[in-house]
Amino acid sequence: MLRYQVLDIFFLLFHLGIVTFNLFGWIFRTTRKANLILLLLTAFSWFGLGIFYGIGFCPLTEWHWQVLNKLGSRPVENSYIQYLLKRVFGILLPSAMVDITTFISFTLAMATSLAVNIRDFKKKKIRD
Repeated sequence: MLRYQVLDIFFLLFHLGIVTFNLFGWIFRTTRKANLILLLLTAFSWFGLGIFYGIGFCPLTEWHWQVLNKLGSRPVENSYIQYLLKRVFGILLPSAMVDITTFISFTLAMATSLAVNIRDFKKKKIRD
């Protein structure tokens, strides 16, 4: 049981870190490439793997749900973001609102990351 409790905390913190990095990793020049790669991996998971498992699929969510099942506390929320908002911040919002906000936030982060990475690439190319 202790193993699953540790895994629960690990997945909670790791997934929260990924969400935060996806949204804000483009801010720092040193993390911009890694941010773009993680955003692309997230998009592949949501929309590539999503073809087979349902749009928005995330293996981390699936693994965390399995851990929570072992602990007897399978979440009722449809999305991991909705689950995080409830568990970490005690905020319960309608799933449609969370899904739309998540998609818009992801799209803005992806567009911003692409823009700053392209800008950085062009600046580097001019210097070389």
